[in-house]
Amino acid sequence: EGGWLVMTKPWPGMLRGIWGDDERFQETYWSRVPGKYLAGDNARQDADGYFWIMGRIDDVLNVAGHRLSTIEIESALVSHPAVAEAAAVGRPHDVKGEAVAVFVTLHGGEPADTTALKDSLRKHVRQQIGALAVPDDIHFSATLPKTRSGKIMRRLLRDIAAGRETVGDTTTLEDYTVLATLRANDE
Repeated sequence: EGGWLVMTKPWPGMLRGIWGDDERFQETYWSRVPGKYLAGDNARQDADGYFWIMGRIDDVLNVAGHRLSTIEIESALVSHPAVAEAAAVGRPHDVKGEAVAVFVTLHGGEPADTTALKDSLRKHVRQQIGALAVPDDIHFSATLPKTRSGKIMRRLLRDIAAGRETVGDTTTLEDYTVLATLRANDE
């Protein structure tokens, strides 16, 4: 049980804007809960009054009315012996609301039989979590789009999974060729 973490009063060092994009700053952090700063995290307060951060708001998928953690899906995938790294995102789905799309890098490169590996990964996720978490889409890639500090840019993966043009700031992207490769593999 918990909810969105919002701040009602400013604090020292608080984010004061997004360089050159005040409208995005207002829309992202101040419009969903008017007059309050939305941190972008889920949190809960325990019986002693302490707050516990539960994870990012955008790290939860709503698949057929069920909330699924992308971290759980990613952890299940990387526990498969063939998987080196994984990122799970949602993409729009007409019936389920959101479908699970995963981007996977493998130990030793892409296998000759990707269909068999996709089936194996789906079976593995089903065994680890359950049928609701089974990925609808599995994309293999030599690498994932990351910032220079090594964080996976899931926003870009959501755009690719949904078939949308990538918009927004990509200046922190370490390797721009990754996006072109992922888009080419998606076609």
